[in-house]
Amino acid sequence: MTLPGGDGDRVRGSGDDPSADARVIADAVERLADLWSVAAQEAAVRLSAHQLRALRVLETAPEVNLTGLADRLDIGLPTASRLCDRLEAAGLLERELHPQRRREVQLRLTVQGRRVLSDVARRRTEALAGVLAAMAPAERSSLVRGMRAFLSTRADPSSRRPPEGP
Repeated sequence: MTLPGGDGDRVRGSGDDPSADARVIADAVERLADLWSVAAQEAAVRLSAHQLRALRVLETAPEVNLTGLADRLDIGLPTASRLCDRLEAAGLLERELHPQRRREVQLRLTVQGRRVLSDVARRRTEALAGVLAAMAPAERSSLVRGMRAFLSTRADPSSRRPPEGP
């Protein structure tokens, strides 16, 4: 497989040296993170990575409270509160009293917050599709198969194969 932006050298096949494979993948992930970040920054509303993560949590866990958001982001409550203050001021989230637990405040995405997430997702997909379009179909298929294997192994650690020995 030839890496985009590489010098045209062929990458050794998987299994030759897991450490070498890890370095190649780490480089690809770094480039993907750059592509992801640039695409997000080109959206109509520019948000930090932390702010985007918070909006994604609110999208996947509707009506989460501040403690739940802080836990999911692995940040402290004061930091989560300030983050929500900024997102609320930007019109991307709203806080409402919980209907049954009056002391609890729910966090919800606004329509504008949903639009921003949709815009970022669309831009990221377009940027990634542009890179994938430059790849040969067989390389793209190999990449997709490899990513599926990675995701399934990552999701189920018991499915990991022991290292092959001599």
